Amino acid sequence: MKQFGKVAVLMGGTSSEREVSLMSGNGVLAALRSRGVDAHAFDPAEKPLEALKAEGFERAFIALHGPFGEDGTLQGVLDSMKLPYTGPGVMASAICMDKWRTKLLWKGAELPVPEFVLLDANSDFDAVEAQLGLPIFVKPATEGSSIGVTKVKAHGGLRAAWAEAARYDKLVIAERFIGGGEYTCGIIGDRALPTIKIEPATEFYDYQAKYFRDDTVYRCPAGFDAQTEARLRELCLAAFRVVGGRGWGRVDFLMDEAGEPYLLEVNTSPGMTSHSLVPMAARAEGMSYEDLCVAILEMAHVG
Repeated sequence: MKQFGKVAVLMGGTSSEREVSLMSGNGVLAALRSRGVDAHAFDPAEKPLEALKAEGFERAFIALHGPFGEDGTLQGVLDSMKLPYTGPGVMASAICMDKWRTKLLWKGAELPVPEFVLLDANSDFDAVEAQLGLPIFVKPATEGSSIGVTKVKAHGGLRAAWAEAARYDKLVIAERFIGGGEYTCGIIGDRALPTIKIEPATEFYDYQAKYFRDDTVYRCPAGFDAQTEARLRELCLAAFRVVGGRGWGRVDFLMDEAGEPYLLEVNTSPGMTSHSLVPMAARAEGMSYEDLCVAILEMAHVG
């Protein structure tokens, strides 16, 4: 493992996902060290990024989630330092952090996305409810981990849901409900991992269900026949390529009652906690958490 040199595991940060990032980062740190990698924790909330060079780091594993860590900002700084890092580059990271622009690219590539409307204080909320039907999911465009997300089930509830999401972002999306199930597909290099079906005990797959509850059911493999599984994996690979993805990531999608998929978003720095989905899918193919972390680190590069 000496070819990696001194590795910084970037974790924590200042986003609303700091708590999750610390869980991911500490898991990655322990895994890399167990494989003999000279890995060290590095929290950008506690020291400036310039210290990466001053302290002799030669590679970075990004375990930051949300703005700054996952939106292209950090990636640009690391590019300027010529320090290899995991995950997509500046442009892909910036695009995928913005659910609205991601959807626009997918629509342009004729990939399926749920119908959506951008909301602001002057929106005709009644008209949007009539257009999309109930229930409606309302979410900040640039947050992750379901932070600020509301499922609107009753007429007249859209304005309050917009106000909640607007606490986190000026861009707020209202999205048509797709009711056939929630799924995800991890991407490692140029291949898609087995799809996972997510069955939360809560109203939807919210922050608590993702990271802390033990009653969320994950089905991996998801139970599709071989032909459907292959088709969905190829769709997720295509979605990842359209936004310029590289290295690793995770594509979330929904299925409707007729079995048709709808793409939701791309995570360019997916969770690596004990509840996280990419490690779960990797295990289904016989890859341990430790080997997954090493494989991701191997793909680190600049630009």
